[in-house]
Amino acid sequence: MLTRRSFVAGAACAAAAASARRAAGANDRIRIGVVGVRGRGSALAHEFASRADVEVACICDVDSRLFEQRAAAIEKVQKKKPAAVQDLRAMLDDKSLDAAVIATPDHWHALATILACQAGKDVYVEKPASHNAWEGRKMVEAARKYARVVQLGTQCRSAPYAKGALEYIKGGGLGKVRFVRVYNMKDRGALSDAPDGDTPAGVDYDTWLGPAPARRFNPNHFYGGTWNWKWEYSGGDIINDGVHQLDLARWLSGTRYPRAVTCAAGVFQLADKQATPDTQIVTYEYDDMLMTFEMTLWTPYMRKSAGEQRDADVFPFWQLDATKIEIYGSDRIMVFGRHGDGWQVWNKDGTPGPFGHGRQSTAPHIQNFIECMWNRARPAADIEEGHLSTFLCHLGNISHRVGGRRLVLDGDKEMFVNDAEANALLTRTYRPPYVVPETV
Repeated sequence: MLTRRSFVAGAACAAAAASARRAAGANDRIRIGVVGVRGRGSALAHEFASRADVEVACICDVDSRLFEQRAAAIEKVQKKKPAAVQDLRAMLDDKSLDAAVIATPDHWHALATILACQAGKDVYVEKPASHNAWEGRKMVEAARKYARVVQLGTQCRSAPYAKGALEYIKGGGLGKVRFVRVYNMKDRGALSDAPDGDTPAGVDYDTWLGPAPARRFNPNHFYGGTWNWKWEYSGGDIINDGVHQLDLARWLSGTRYPRAVTCAAGVFQLADKQATPDTQIVTYEYDDMLMTFEMTLWTPYMRKSAGEQRDADVFPFWQLDATKIEIYGSDRIMVFGRHGDGWQVWNKDGTPGPFGHGRQSTAPHIQNFIECMWNRARPAADIEEGHLSTFLCHLGNISHRVGGRRLVLDGDKEMFVNDAEANALLTRTYRPPYVVPETV
C-alpha cells in the first residue's frame, strides 16, 4: 500500500533493485514498469512485453486483485513473470527499471510522471497529459530538468499516413488553411447510479483518489472509466477522447496557442450523474484561422471504425465518421481520420484528389519511444506537444465552467487576460501528500 508516510519519504523496492540504475544502452533489453493495469495499461503492457528488446519487469496498481491475472498474461507473452506492487514509490525506487508506462486515471498522470522523472525514469504516459493546465506545464518542466524522454500516448503522431498528410498540407496542397472542424461523437449511454459503500478488500482507495478530494468508496468513481465524467478526476470526452483529434488538428494546422476561446455546452440528453457536458462546441480563435471542436455523447449513428477497417485500405463513411477532422483550405479540403482511418482530399470542383490509407499506430509509437530512449532525442509526441494539445481541452472546459464566455489567452504565460475566475480553474487544490510541487 502507498501510505502517506511512504509517499512522502519513499519506500524500499519490492523487487531486488540494482545498486545503481543502468542507463538505456548498457544492456540489450529495456526494463519497464507499468502503472495502472485495469484497462489501457493492460493493453500497453502486452504491447511492450511483445517486444524482444523490452522486459515488463513490474506492474503497479492500487487494486491488488488484478495482479495474478495481469502478471500471468504478461508472463505468457515474455516468458518471465513481472513483480507486482501497489506502491508506486516502491516501483520507482527500483534502480534497474529504465522507464515507467503510466496508464492511471487522468488525475494521476502529472504526479506519476513527475515522480518518475525525479526517479530517473523515462516515461510513456497515456493521454490526456494532465488533469489541469498548470500541472501539464510542470510535467514539461520535469522532463527537461531531469533530461527524460516523455512520450504522450497520442499515437497518431507516429503514423506514416499522418506524416504524409502533414507533408501534403505543409507543401501547400490545400492552399491557406483558414478553418478546421474537429469531431468527437459517440453514443455512450447513461451512467448507472450507485451508493457509496465500503472499499473492496485489496483496493488502496486513498491512493486511487490521490490528488482528488477524500470521499467514501463509490463504484461509479472507480470502475469502468466512469470517473471520466467527473471534474475531480478528468474533464469529459473532450479530454479523454477528443484530445487525439485536437492534437492532430493542431499538428496538421501548425498552431500552438489560440488567442481566444469560447465554449457552448451542457447536459441535454443524458439524465445521469455526469458533471461534464454531453454536448459541447468549442471555438478556438487564431490570428488567421478558426478551429471548432464538436462533441456529443448520445448520437448512435456516428461511428468509430472497427480495428480491422483501420488496418485495411478502406476509408470510413466520412459523413457519419465519429472522429474525423475536416481541414478547409483556400484551394482544397482534406478529411482526416484518426487511428488508421486515412485521409482524402477533394478539389475545388468536388473531384477526388490525393489520399492516404492508414494503419493503427500504437506499435510505431512505442517503437519511437524505445528509439528515443536509446538516442535521447525528443519523441514524436513529446510532452511539450502533448501539453499544448491537452491545454486546448482545458481551455474549452474552463470557458464552459465560467458560463460560456469568451476568454482571451496570453499564450506566453498560459493564463487568461484579466479573468481571475477563469485563471483559478487552470489548476486545482491538491490533497496532501499527493501534491504536484511548484518546483519539480
